[in-house]
Amino acid sequence: MFIKILMLVVFFGIMIGVGFYSRKHASNVDGFVLGGRSVGPWLTAFAYGTSYFSAVIFVGYAGQFGWRYGIASTWIGLGNAFIGSLLAWVILGRRTRVMTQQLSSATMPEFLGKRYGSNALKIGASAIIFIFLIPYTASLYNGLSRLFGMAFNIDYTVCIILMAVLTGVYVIAGGYMATAINDFVQGIIMLFGIVAVIAAVLKANGGFIQAISDMARVSDPQVSDVPGVFASFFGPDPFNLLGVVILTSLGTWGLPQMVQKFYAIKSENAISKGTIISTFFAVVVAGGCYFLGGFGRLFTNQMEIGPNGVPVGGYDAIVPKMLETLSPLLIGVVVILVLSASMSTLSSLVLASSSTLTLDFLKGNIIKDMDEKKQVFIMRVLIVVFILISVVIAIIQYSTTVNFIAQLMGISWGALAGAFLAPFMYGLYMKKATCVSAWCSMIFGAGIMVANMLFKGMFPAWLQSPINCGAFAMLAGLVIVPVVSLVTPKPDRRLVEHAFAAYDRKVVVTVRDSLGDNDKN
Repeated sequence: MFIKILMLVVFFGIMIGVGFYSRKHASNVDGFVLGGRSVGPWLTAFAYGTSYFSAVIFVGYAGQFGWRYGIASTWIGLGNAFIGSLLAWVILGRRTRVMTQQLSSATMPEFLGKRYGSNALKIGASAIIFIFLIPYTASLYNGLSRLFGMAFNIDYTVCIILMAVLTGVYVIAGGYMATAINDFVQGIIMLFGIVAVIAAVLKANGGFIQAISDMARVSDPQVSDVPGVFASFFGPDPFNLLGVVILTSLGTWGLPQMVQKFYAIKSENAISKGTIISTFFAVVVAGGCYFLGGFGRLFTNQMEIGPNGVPVGGYDAIVPKMLETLSPLLIGVVVILVLSASMSTLSSLVLASSSTLTLDFLKGNIIKDMDEKKQVFIMRVLIVVFILISVVIAIIQYSTTVNFIAQLMGISWGALAGAFLAPFMYGLYMKKATCVSAWCSMIFGAGIMVANMLFKGMFPAWLQSPINCGAFAMLAGLVIVPVVSLVTPKPDRRLVEHAFAAYDRKVVVTVRDSLGDNDKN
């Protein structure tokens, strides 16, 4: 217990210290929200990765989908790495950095408002972000509380408040730069932690080969009659597995707190390095989490299984049960690992929420006269408000029947990505994309997820899952924007040319960065 408490004290001390160290970078809006657009590749890549993966992934999704699909759930982690990280950086990274600077936009709604020439669109986007980031934020606490309860026997409410207060302190003090530096520290912990935990769990099950052999003998007639299906390449349900891959991988392309990382990156070289670093991070952390969760059924003798074939206590109880027999030192590492993942994602979400509500909703609409000092102050106040709301929701959720982390996350993730992925991506690439098409995508994406939550029984069977519904919303948006753009009035030519002029600006580079077209040798 002394070792675990010491590790926590050191960890918290570093987080708070970084927050106050970064105060000098948070004196104005650009510094508080984007770190002055001068963040290097390592910090940006780790900020992207740690915002991507939280306790929702490690406890909720790894447990749930490892139980459903067995070892095949590893495909979700690989999809996160190569679609959610590699392709996101390649397709969105440079263009996002260039066009957002050209339009002087610091948030997703501000970008959409300026790119499509509509203040109403900006306000609508900020409302969607405010509404759907809150349940996502609240979902972060549940998985962490289970691990804290296992390791320290701490009351759930105390655990939530502790995490919320500490995260709030360093975000309020240092803004984006504090978040980025702490994300780097937390990312290092996540990398080493997940490798250590996988090695320990496999060793406890006789090694990798023995664990795979044991998984091949696992059977569950309620899922599949095929022998060895939980150790197979695509698992018992490839179609729904594909839906999870799409939602959790392609979804990052439209999440405000994820694409905002590209706004702040420093240089071309930083984008190239960040692409590699971010992909490696995702392979290890996401691939490792889902790979670990794939062995959850080996621990059925330690869990009580309900009549529906689900462990009593829900899917969120699976990973903590897998870790119970680890050494005290490794349990301490796991707690710090998941705490790192949760705090980094929480800091990213509350910063995105507060900046969006301040810059896109309050500024110029509710409060006409708002200088930079007042904007930063209001953002800090809203960070406190958002954290308080998320804490209250998390505590209420714990005492009700809505127990699955993945359920809350799937709804909010699907609504945000379904609403924004297409308008954002087409806004970077397609000059003919119209404001009406952006509205249609946003309304459809958010609307179908709300309808799925309220009237699930009216949907086709394959769309009743919020996971599949979220994936459908994203793919539908990719069709809606170009189709609606064909039949609606063309956007203002001067507005579009101004936005895309950033890509035509000439720059001079050294031979180290480009050989050039006229070199003879």
